Amino acid sequence: MKVAIIQQSNSAHRSENISKLEENIRICASQGAELIVLQELHNGLYFCQTENPLVFEQAETIPGFSTDFFGKLTLELGIVLVLSLFEKRAPGLYHNTAVVLDKDGTIAGKYRKMHIPDDPAYYEKFYFTPGDMGFEPIETSIGKLGVMVCWDQWYPEAARLMTMAGAQILIYPTAIGWESSDSEDEKQRQKDAWVISQRAHAVANGIHVIACNRVGYEPDPSSITNGIQFWGNSFVAGPQGEIIVEASNFEEENIIVKIDLTRTEKVRQMWPFFRDRRIDAYADLTKRWRD
Repeated sequence: MKVAIIQQSNSAHRSENISKLEENIRICASQGAELIVLQELHNGLYFCQTENPLVFEQAETIPGFSTDFFGKLTLELGIVLVLSLFEKRAPGLYHNTAVVLDKDGTIAGKYRKMHIPDDPAYYEKFYFTPGDMGFEPIETSIGKLGVMVCWDQWYPEAARLMTMAGAQILIYPTAIGWESSDSEDEKQRQKDAWVISQRAHAVANGIHVIACNRVGYEPDPSSITNGIQFWGNSFVAGPQGEIIVEASNFEEENIIVKIDLTRTEKVRQMWPFFRDRRIDAYADLTKRWRD
């Protein structure tokens, strides 16, 4: 399968961001990409740096503008596309939602972000209700896609459950970066931990992992922090955790790479982690902590 990652910087101008996405989607499709992954909340700025009720006006229904607009593209280009949207589900009820559009322009399925952070510059609990759809892969014309979103990527339980449900590949649209006051050593530790965690999901589950992160600097509208420098570094890891392709930290990039999904079976035969799991001894995982 040929997959593409679009690593993009965003401005406050929604129409410009969408136009740039369309152009890059067309470029990737022209180079043979069958699956194209966009970053988290790709239509605009990462608005969670502050808590602002006016931001809720940016939310959209699903189906709605974005699924209609990008659905026409998937139909025209014959691609599968992973979107990341600010969903308005009902009055006062909003989600951070990934949507997969199939080659015929229809919505193949969606996933509502399950783990919601609440940290300085990442005030997502103000905007997003935790997902209630569980960890279910989305069936498409090119296979079952295990789509999750950003903060979900730190949780091995989520990757395991998505894989156990039949996902053939794990996909994480992401928006993560550095706060400029951190030391260079701390910045390196943070990025390395992010990559290591997802490579570990690939190894533990014998599965490919796609991480698509945004790039570029976005200021804090409140000026309380120094804003976020999104670190890019989008990558694809193979089922042994090997880095197949990796983007830069500061540049916009379209990455296209061919992956061999049959390697999952071969790797799991060699490293039979699923065979040796002690499912009789894992009940305490459903507890918050063991006192």
